Amino acid sequence: MRSINVLVANTRKVLIEMRRYLPNTISMIVTFYAIFVLLFLGINVVGGPDGAAQSTQYLIVSLVLWMLSLMAMQGIGWEITQEATRGTLEQLYMSPVSAWRILLARMMGNVVANLIMIAVMLVLAMATSGEWLRFDVATLLPLGLLTIACMIGVGFAVAGLAIVMKQIQAFLQIAQFIFLALVVVPVTVSPWLELLPVVRGSTMIREAMTEGTTLFEFATAGWLLLAANATAWLTVGVLAYKLAERYAMARGLLGQY
Repeated sequence: MRSINVLVANTRKVLIEMRRYLPNTISMIVTFYAIFVLLFLGINVVGGPDGAAQSTQYLIVSLVLWMLSLMAMQGIGWEITQEATRGTLEQLYMSPVSAWRILLARMMGNVVANLIMIAVMLVLAMATSGEWLRFDVATLLPLGLLTIACMIGVGFAVAGLAIVMKQIQAFLQIAQFIFLALVVVPVTVSPWLELLPVVRGSTMIREAMTEGTTLFEFATAGWLLLAANATAWLTVGVLAYKLAERYAMARGLLGQY
């Protein structure tokens, strides 16, 4: 019950900030739309008409997954940096709820709240291009949950880095392009990509939304690899965060900025 309350409270926090800083929220949607329009025009100018529809669908799904991954991965890094800047980071550790559970709820709340904004971006992109994707909830729900779990694992590792280093804005900016590559490159390019976060999940989601592949049409091996990847990255991320947390507490870095 306490965990649910923490999740609800953090989701409300994100929604309140989105409403309170509405110009920033609108600018995020406009930025996404501008990036999509530029790439969409590039596809139509450079590419041939035969493959334009398929390329546009690929582009829409990849951009949406990129935005979602950034919100899940970068969001908590920015939160830690802001908490440290405000001098309120130590207050997280005064709560009866473990700090990592609060951060988990905050990341989940951030994803849930931003899904509304992502839905707006998705509709705008589809309406502009005239390419409407397939939405099989029974397929996309488990795919989305496993992929987001993987993103949250990376987010925990970033949070651990933020606790120790405090200023990691430059790293987060570089990470944007790394995650763009991860969501765009299909996992079929190399078997080694199975080890990286998001690649397997984004490939399966893209296939479900562009080709209409359903839940039971995916190979069992694909589901097992996705589940193993999500579990591994979530576990590694939480462990990395707790190690960084222990390091910061042992050296009194939580209250320093």
